[in-house]
Formats: sequence, C-alpha cells, structure tokens
Amino acid sequence: MSHAALSDDQLAIEIAEKAGKLLLEIQQSGLDGKELGNAGDEKANRLIIDMLKLHRPDDAILSEEEKDNADRLKAHRVWIVDPLDGTREYGEKRTDWAVHIALSINKQPTLGAVALPGLGLVLSSGNPPKLPAGNNPPKLLVSRTRPAPDALQVAEKLGAELLPMGSAGAKAMAVVRGEADIYLHSGGQYEWDNCAPAAVAKAAGLHVSRADGSPLVYNEENPYLPDLLICRPEWAEKVLAAGKS
Repeated sequence: MSHAALSDDQLAIEIAEKAGKLLLEIQQSGLDGKELGNAGDEKANRLIIDMLKLHRPDDAILSEEEKDNADRLKAHRVWIVDPLDGTREYGEKRTDWAVHIALSINKQPTLGAVALPGLGLVLSSGNPPKLPAGNNPPKLLVSRTRPAPDALQVAEKLGAELLPMGSAGAKAMAVVRGEADIYLHSGGQYEWDNCAPAAVAKAAGLHVSRADGSPLVYNEENPYLPDLLICRPEWAEKVLAAGKS
C-alpha cells in the first residue's frame, strides 16, 4: 500500500511503530541515563517530523521536541506528538515508556496511536482492543516517582489499590489493557502527554476528561493541560465525586 493510500489511523500506527523500533535500537547503542534519553528524544522526533511532513504536508504539528509554531492555531488538523513519553524510564531501560502520535481535528483528540515498544505493542484508536473485565478492588495508577496527592486521596476514598508506573502513555494504556481501572493525574501535563492516549482510550470505550469532568481541548495557544482522568466508565462518577469532596 502506498503512503498516499494510508488512512490517518494507519499512518499514525506506522509512525509510532517506526519510532518505537528506532528507540529500541538506540537503547542498544551503549548510551545510558540522560544521554540515552536525549538521543532518543532527538532521533525519534526527527523521524516523526520527517514522516508527517512527507505524508501530510498540509497539516500542522505540535511536538514536545520542536519549537512551537503559532501557525498551528489557524489549522483544523494538528498532529500532536510526543516522540518519547517517559524519558526517565527509557534511560533506565524499563518498559513503561511510550511513543504518542495523535491527530487533533477541530481541537478534539480525534485519533491516536500509542506505541509501547518495550512490550512490543502499538494500541490505536483505529483498532482499539476490547475492554477486559475490571479489577476488584479497582487499581488506580500513580506516578512511580511523584504520586499526585489528589490521586492518593481519591484512591483512599474508593478503597483502590495503587499501581505505580512510569509514563503517561504507559499508564493510560494500562487502563485500556485491563491492568488498571483508573488513571487520575493532576500533577501537570502538556497536550502531547495525553492527546494520543486520550484518543485511544476514548475509542476503547473508556471515560476520558479533565479531572473535574470537563472535556479535553487541544491545539490551544498554551499547550499546558495539567490534569486528566481516564477510567473505566463504571468508575467515572465515583472518581469525580471523590475528587470534589
């Protein structure tokens, strides 16, 4: 199939897969720690930007690793990408890091692909997995290095079991894959941290919103998007109520 015939979903998957393979190769290069993370960020970003400019030249791009271009604010179609989500985990050669490729159309998280290269997986909005059964008691994901106090309070109120994990993409996909039930984040993120995970989670039938239940909005002038809730639909009202009380 020619690249011209690839749908947006297929293109997102292909880019995520290729960036993931490149990042795995870089992990074998002898670098480690911050040096490895910096090399991964730079090289994966270049691959992603080059592929998007080649195959979707008329679309705008917002990437964590690129200088922001205000022209994107006039665009209806904006690719929002994080070439390496979880640089710390990647540098430590763990598996809980990700590649995020998303397309926001009219400020919505319309489609996305999240690669988990350390696990050999790519999850996408175009082919979302069927949600497995939930956990009882529920499992709530928190940062492995700096758990947000709000999430800890909600977990206590719901009697949830805490599950520490690395990158935002890894945590969101853990809910999609049934390893956990709730991902509540209030410690600060940017659009590239959650656009692709939100698109995949939404397609899989999960609840996706801001931490107060309001919708996620993308391609804003300031890409700071500090909080996020991705959870199984049966937990959404309880999590939102616990967060307000």
